[in-house]
Amino acid sequence: QLQLVESGGGLVQPGGSLRLSCAASGFTFYTYAIGWFRQAPGKEREGVSCISSGNSPAYADSVKGRFTISRDNAKNTMYLQMNSLKPEDTGIYYCAARARPFCSMTLGDFRSWGQGTQVTVSS
Repeated sequence: QLQLVESGGGLVQPGGSLRLSCAASGFTFYTYAIGWFRQAPGKEREGVSCISSGNSPAYADSVKGRFTISRDNAKNTMYLQMNSLKPEDTGIYYCAARARPFCSMTLGDFRSWGQGTQVTVSS
């Protein structure tokens, strides 16, 4: 059974950094595109970043230059390094798997989701 488990969230001050991890199991990880989405209180879930099976990254404009996505296929794990965090980055961060090699930032293109990890950016 496909499973995604996020970790690494927490409380951080503005300007700080966090590294999120997404551990995958139950499917051929290296063939899937994997994405990060986030949902702030009272807002819709939105795409943050995605990495293709070929290691090509994509980012939302709001995080370009601050976030870096990567994957380690040997460990079936994906990472999101978040630097220069802002209060507007606060939300629940979800990883999601797409049964296609190419990225998408559209929620409906991802069928499998983790339970999420909370990121709070506040002084």
